Amino acid sequence: MLNVEMLSTGDEVLHGQIVDTNAAWLADFFFHQGLPLSRRNTVGDSLDALVAILRERSQHADVLIVNGGLGPTGDDLSALAAATAKGEPLVLHEAWLAGMERFFRERGRVMASSNRKQAELPASAELINNPVGTACGFALQLNRCLMFFTPGVPSEFKVMIEQEILPRLRERFSLPEPPLCLRLTTFGRSESDLAQSLDALPLPEEVTMGYRSSMPIVELKLTGPSGQRAAMESLWQEVKRVAGQSIIFEGTEGLPAQLVHALQERQFSLTLSEQFTGGLLALQLSRAGMALRDSEVAPSREETLDETARRIDGRRRAQRADLALAIAGLENEHLNVALATPDGTFALRVRFSTTRYSLPVRQEVCAMMALNMLRRWLNGQPVASDHGWIEVVESLTL
Repeated sequence: MLNVEMLSTGDEVLHGQIVDTNAAWLADFFFHQGLPLSRRNTVGDSLDALVAILRERSQHADVLIVNGGLGPTGDDLSALAAATAKGEPLVLHEAWLAGMERFFRERGRVMASSNRKQAELPASAELINNPVGTACGFALQLNRCLMFFTPGVPSEFKVMIEQEILPRLRERFSLPEPPLCLRLTTFGRSESDLAQSLDALPLPEEVTMGYRSSMPIVELKLTGPSGQRAAMESLWQEVKRVAGQSIIFEGTEGLPAQLVHALQERQFSLTLSEQFTGGLLALQLSRAGMALRDSEVAPSREETLDETARRIDGRRRAQRADLALAIAGLENEHLNVALATPDGTFALRVRFSTTRYSLPVRQEVCAMMALNMLRRWLNGQPVASDHGWIEVVESLTL
């Protein structure tokens, strides 16, 4: 197994001023290519720190992806750090310089003199094309490690990884089969509750059970070598049995996307009425491609559960929609979640601790409860189920 690492650079990344989405994307992308990362590091815009960590990781990693620091400004230090770490000068690549000048000229602009810096690479470096930007990437060998230097702009970084760097890795190394990762997402049960049952399961060799808790869901992951597929799939049936009614979807597509597929397949129209969630349901479903019949965001007001249920059923009929979802109520009181269908209207009343759960968490939980009610109805299951740690204080069916 190759020892593949990533080094993210930049004060803005180190100090948390931006989220390092490139690192998350690369880790996931490489995992599915059979190249799971063994380490990730972050360092700021310090030449000494960059040189030190390049030299250090060159003694341990087989491949290092260095991200950021290839721009035209004085704090972009990756090329200089690479040359310093290897003990060689920077050399101007005339062809890349000419390409940059053409890039600006075609857009009716004059290239600033500071951009010239982006064509200066370590003397032994191999230039790696950037088809969508002015910062060229490069590769060099330092001690045992093959290092790839990439720009921090996500659109440029991803294209270079997919089109330039991965093919070079496939040419140079014999890559293993990607690991197998079986995933499902649960709602309503705590991580500790699930682990209490699942940690006792005997795992095949080199297979691990993982948990990712991100309120209000817990994701379960069974990861192992592809050669253990049969044993893992057998064990996965037991995992699903233990997770039981708390499972809301398998895979990684997400519940909104899966619901949209089901609604479109059955040609069901949907209307929404949101108070407490302020349009969160509409946002989640529209991002997944749902064309809503109608959607409203109304001021929060206190309603009985019966009032919410009858109001959303009336809205479904008025909009001539097949289905209608509502989230209503006052955030410091009870919150109502209701689903109106041709088979009847189903509603739940929920109470939260406002000191324990933040407003965004309470909104996410309510949105998930509404989507889960819809999922269960579409699957022919009872709409109300065990909600674990969520306190349901009343339910009704009209």
